[in-house]
Amino acid sequence: MQAHSDAIAMTDAGGDTLSPLVGSMLTPADMSTARDWLMMLKPRVVLLVVYSGLAGLLVAPGHINPVIAFAAMLCIALGAGASGAINMWYDRDIDAVMKRTAKRPIPSGRIAPDDALGYGVFLAVASVIMMGLATNWFAAMLLAGSIFYYVVIYTMWLKRRTPQNIVIGGAAGAFPPLIGWAAVTGSLSVMPWILFGMIFMWTPPHFWSLSLWAHEDYKRAGVPMLPVVAGAKETRRQVMLYTIAMVPFTLLPWYLGYSGPVYGVSAALLGVWFLFDAWRVYTDTQDAIGISLTNDKPAKACFKYSILYLFALFGAVYIDWAVR
Repeated sequence: MQAHSDAIAMTDAGGDTLSPLVGSMLTPADMSTARDWLMMLKPRVVLLVVYSGLAGLLVAPGHINPVIAFAAMLCIALGAGASGAINMWYDRDIDAVMKRTAKRPIPSGRIAPDDALGYGVFLAVASVIMMGLATNWFAAMLLAGSIFYYVVIYTMWLKRRTPQNIVIGGAAGAFPPLIGWAAVTGSLSVMPWILFGMIFMWTPPHFWSLSLWAHEDYKRAGVPMLPVVAGAKETRRQVMLYTIAMVPFTLLPWYLGYSGPVYGVSAALLGVWFLFDAWRVYTDTQDAIGISLTNDKPAKACFKYSILYLFALFGAVYIDWAVR
């Protein structure tokens, strides 16, 4: 919503347009909408986080009351949203110069930075306390660790310093299955760590596919993503290598007996398609300086499929669990 423009266009009882001065006197809080505050939480990311966290909760041994299970998922969602809000607060300078993030609430002026920070910190603290009270403090500790890892380790330390930001920082997005499992059991075992590893290994080919066609944005913002530092050719090679390593890893739940043939067959078929997309990225025609001659269509296709892939892979976990 263009709340600022709407305010300027307001009319008085006589139908005359109010002075633009009224609009200029509005604060960011006046211009923000409920949708802006929701967008601060990165809802699409939150959806994926909750989806993977639910997998850990469902396949964990033991029983959990449905109300407590819902509370645990809500805490995971709030913790992920809090991380996103603090990330937007810290990255507001680079968000302002990147095309795909320039319209976010802070760089566009609809939410003040201090308000965004307070919003994120409040939700982070509330989510951890709620998790501890609703389930157990071990799960709460893991949730706190995931928030700290994303905000401090990835956002504040790695993102602007190393092209390995996505590799090391990928652990932040892999915590949800651990948290979901711990909410039920109060401990961890091999299976949740496998689910953690699946997301961890998925993250580089997912984000590097994105960065191949958004490299100008990252270059302009000074973020050392792999295509900016090492070039497109090396990035394509890394997408292929990580995909080759990831696909057999996703078969471990079936190989170790934690899941049945429904999951095993699904993971294999989904992985073959990912390998095909990664191969298309790797063999994409390039010019002398490593820029794609096909407008990075293979990279875009691989990025889009990677999202579907993770949803489908964890969907196979759900289906296999229900069947078994």
